[in-house]
Amino acid sequence: MAIHTRLKHKTRQLIDSKNMLSGVTIASFLESTIVPIPLETVLVPLMQARREKLWLIALMATLGCIIGAFLGYALGYYLFDAIGDWIISTFFSTEQFENVKQQMQNQGFWFVITLGIAPIPFQIAMLAAGATKYSLLLFLTASAIARSIRYFGLAIVVYYAGNQAERIVNKHKTKSIIVLTILVLTAWGISTI
Repeated sequence: MAIHTRLKHKTRQLIDSKNMLSGVTIASFLESTIVPIPLETVLVPLMQARREKLWLIALMATLGCIIGAFLGYALGYYLFDAIGDWIISTFFSTEQFENVKQQMQNQGFWFVITLGIAPIPFQIAMLAAGATKYSLLLFLTASAIARSIRYFGLAIVVYYAGNQAERIVNKHKTKSIIVLTILVLTAWGISTI
């Protein structure tokens, strides 16, 4: 069974589940830490089917991501010296990780917001923030802002587009990410003036 078909099946099960909200939180936690499948694949159909809980679904998805971000930060903070070489060789090149570390040290807040919106694995930001001992409060605040934009943005689309939301999100996802990333980068640039 293809992964997309399995996701659709699991989404249908989640829609009717009494544990739907905790399921969203767990799915968001997993997506932000280890599962490389965008949560939108599950969230949009779920939000369409459970519109009465639309904003709560977005909130629980944001919460799950923040919990995952905290774990990723802790791993980077406490374990990077022990397993950092393995992490770098498995997920990045040394140059990529050095660039990320430099960005964290120079403009960590905006860097985390950008990675939280852009289609770049968020795990990079989590590990780099912990490894560079970046402020946990600023990291979690930036993570919450970025993921709130992402998940509440989906909720707004579902609220206004209804059953057409999934089609609209799929059609305009790349353009939306580009526009949001440009806006964040512009705000980042203005903040450094």
